[in-house]
Amino acid sequence: MSENYYPGGPGSFTVPPRRPRGRHARLLLVTGAVALAAGATVGGLIGTMNSTPAGTATAISKSMLSASQIASRVDPGLADVVSTDGDQDATSAGTGVVLTSNGLVLTNNHVIEGATSIKVTDIGNGRTYTAEVVGYDATQDVAVIRLENASGLTTASLGYSAAVRTRDSVVALGNAGGKGGTPSVATGTVTALNQSITASDELSGASEQLTGLIEINADIQPGDSGGSLVNSYGQVVGVDTAASSQYQIQGQSGQTAEQAYAIPIDRALSVAKQIQAGTTTSDIHIGATGFLGLEIQPSSEGPGGGYGGSGAPGNSNQGTTSGVAITGSLSGSPAANAGLTEGDAVTAIGGQPVSTAEDIAKALVPHHPGNSISISWLDLYGQSHTATVVLASGPAA
Repeated sequence: MSENYYPGGPGSFTVPPRRPRGRHARLLLVTGAVALAAGATVGGLIGTMNSTPAGTATAISKSMLSASQIASRVDPGLADVVSTDGDQDATSAGTGVVLTSNGLVLTNNHVIEGATSIKVTDIGNGRTYTAEVVGYDATQDVAVIRLENASGLTTASLGYSAAVRTRDSVVALGNAGGKGGTPSVATGTVTALNQSITASDELSGASEQLTGLIEINADIQPGDSGGSLVNSYGQVVGVDTAASSQYQIQGQSGQTAEQAYAIPIDRALSVAKQIQAGTTTSDIHIGATGFLGLEIQPSSEGPGGGYGGSGAPGNSNQGTTSGVAITGSLSGSPAANAGLTEGDAVTAIGGQPVSTAEDIAKALVPHHPGNSISISWLDLYGQSHTATVVLASGPAA
């Protein structure tokens, strides 16, 4: 993803038509109006995942700290995450929060989405590790990855997001611009709680709805995704996730401010603990992802473009009245071997009807490489087909 926003009017964004090649930084962009969400954040699960005896937790202060003091304490518990999509010859950079001394790292799902390989540089020791995806929940935009052969890592000191209040001072730390090295620092205050947004990923064109978020006015940048939102005492209270362009301050002509969002750490850790326990649900996927190899056109793109993967990005029917239209299938993939080709419309996965690309991704959540699964589609002539395929190993989402 480029480091530039693509404004399409106040509070809205358009996305580039296809995933660009090369290295880019990643951040969700707010595309819809923000509204108060029902319900409260989940509490009571903090402080257990990072209590391994071999690790050294970052220090928690008993008094309020300056931004530079917070950064010096929190930085060692962060990691730079670089995901490579071999199918698209592209890499994207984000951030992670170190949960355990042996290498469990919390990040956003959209940071590792579409990855065929992941490299992580631990800020605390400067070493770079190969990482594997332990699991993810796309609906919460949470993922957990594991660094191979890691030990003795400095872990993050985690707070309670349930204790966060509006007007609290916060610091957002992350890999802004995907540059690596010393994490960037963005200061601000909490402007609202329990917020709902619709956000889009420039790289994939996919959109998602997130609720219960912490809204802040810090200048979060692409690459900060998965980074730490920290309170004045050096405790991580959220995971940096999304940002909008500058918005107009009500009643103040010509005055604008930043607007960004973080997943409450209580909620993120609740998901992470389920992933760590190997708990599969309708939303949580554990282990390697099953791969179909469909190419699906993002909704902002005209005919001819596409994305190779499990079907997570994009959302287009290309004029069809049923199913999800595809622009093709990757050579040698299960979809290609089953005979799916450009212009076909996928109508069901595993017997589950689908009408959007997100439906396809959700239908694949319970499945893994090597599983047999049925796929149904309509061809260009309206004829119905169903085939059983064996899922290959594919991208992380």
